[in-house]
Amino acid sequence: MTSPAPSAPTRGAALGVGLGWRSEIDVVVERQPGLDWVEVVAENVCAGHLPESLQILRARGVTVVPHGVALGLGGADRPDPDRLGRLAETATALGSPLVTEHLAFVRAGGLEAGHLLPVPRSRDALAVVTENVRIAQDHLPVPLALENIAAQLAWPDDELTEGQFLAELVERTGVRLLIDVANLHTNRVNLGLDPAAELDRLPLEALAYVHVAGGQLVDGVWHDTHAHPVTQPVLEVLAELCARVDPPGVLLERDANFPPPAELAEELDAIRAVLAGAGRRG
Repeated sequence: MTSPAPSAPTRGAALGVGLGWRSEIDVVVERQPGLDWVEVVAENVCAGHLPESLQILRARGVTVVPHGVALGLGGADRPDPDRLGRLAETATALGSPLVTEHLAFVRAGGLEAGHLLPVPRSRDALAVVTENVRIAQDHLPVPLALENIAAQLAWPDDELTEGQFLAELVERTGVRLLIDVANLHTNRVNLGLDPAAELDRLPLEALAYVHVAGGQLVDGVWHDTHAHPVTQPVLEVLAELCARVDPPGVLLERDANFPPPAELAEELDAIRAVLAGAGRRG
């Protein structure tokens, strides 16, 4: 049976500037002034028992987006129906306009990698990921967006760049994109990839929103830690993206080593400054 042609990805709702919700800083997130929306790791919440903090934010009208880390859409196995069901329930419970996941594989042969691993960018892998994405889309009540990942390695037989792979996936499935500019910077340092060139290859009309995060250089390798301040090179990649498209939303991620609220506010203001100063090309 031939699958119907995908519809063109539509521009997502305007989200604004957001912050990753984490239980360790739930009150800080609640009290952060000028916050338009939050993102929560989908596997860290239960649809039937949402944390009080998220309920407070939702009652205030703050959009909450679930961000999955364990679906493994880049793997050879088909998506787990139970995981898809929980993700769908979480999206419904949160009243979310979309859900997001990573273009990565996380398990094989029943073994968990414990890390987001890069997908071989081959035609065969593209066919597998396309089918996995279609299955996920059929099970989810809202649109799906996929995130580019930070990589420590590249497969030797890649036939496509990451930008080309994502562009073809969007064309085949209509999936939206979550572009992580910190991951583009990571791949520049570790793999020698040019973020501007990758942005030029992406169908940015499919952009759902953007991630910004900090990291650390250790022995010449950039680690996407989400535990350090956002660096200027990452903000410059954000500016490159904003020169091509007005992002519907931009979100600051922080997963550990949480700074005082004032420092988080400063990082959010730095993101706002990039958005305010961005000039579209052409």
